[in-house]
Amino acid sequence: MDGKENYHTHSKWCDGRNTVEELAAGAEAMGFAALGFSSHAMLPADPLDWPLTAPRLAAYAESVRAAARAHEGRLRVLCGVEADYVKGACFPDRPAYAALSPDYVIGSVHFVVAPDGAWVAVDESPEALLKGVADHFGGSAEAFVRAYFEQQREMASGFDFDIIGHADLCRKFNGGLGLFDEDAAWYREAVAETADAFAASGKLVEVNTGAISRGWMDDAYPSAAFRGELRSRGVRFVLSSDAHSVDALDCAFDRFGRCEDFVRSPF
Repeated sequence: MDGKENYHTHSKWCDGRNTVEELAAGAEAMGFAALGFSSHAMLPADPLDWPLTAPRLAAYAESVRAAARAHEGRLRVLCGVEADYVKGACFPDRPAYAALSPDYVIGSVHFVVAPDGAWVAVDESPEALLKGVADHFGGSAEAFVRAYFEQQREMASGFDFDIIGHADLCRKFNGGLGLFDEDAAWYREAVAETADAFAASGKLVEVNTGAISRGWMDDAYPSAAFRGELRSRGVRFVLSSDAHSVDALDCAFDRFGRCEDFVRSPF
């Protein structure tokens, strides 16, 4: 896949393993045309210490724009953010990130708010997910997954951002745990309802290969079936690796680059 583009990249500003410059240099060496940085952030709540916090926005932006200047004419470097949606706490709304002047915003759901108010991590670990479902969803994986997709729909329709991140992240550990049946009628209905909301929002949806590079699945988010639902509604896709290191920047790009008519240079 020539002139590769990736808009979902994590550096040492959050939970990535490489610096901004290391990632930019790696992308240029791999023949990328564009690389977008998207550090995790959870404004306005800032409840955790590892995502990008409000006081660090300006320094993060300057580090990315310094890389843009250093690679000008050879690699387009963009400054974005992956902003979490947690009901009642934080949201991917462009005004919340005005200090960053982002080129784009990815909206993602990493925590599901349970009926008792607890935050259940979607992708921390299989053990944490099992405990969260048992302790806060009465052991019902269906209830957890339904709540996850409900939060995705609320996010897509309620806030000003550009890309919907890893739309069915709830699948990440399902292959090993077998928590729910992705062919069950209730699951297919939840996916179809979510596809409706995504289409109505007009937002881009990423095809995200991050679970492959981290060894959790041999598949992208969203699944082929989910992508089919989205495609039939006219939703447009971007390809991303959700890279947390240089060696993952173009994970499975050759494979998935042939699957969809991806939007090029959307920002």
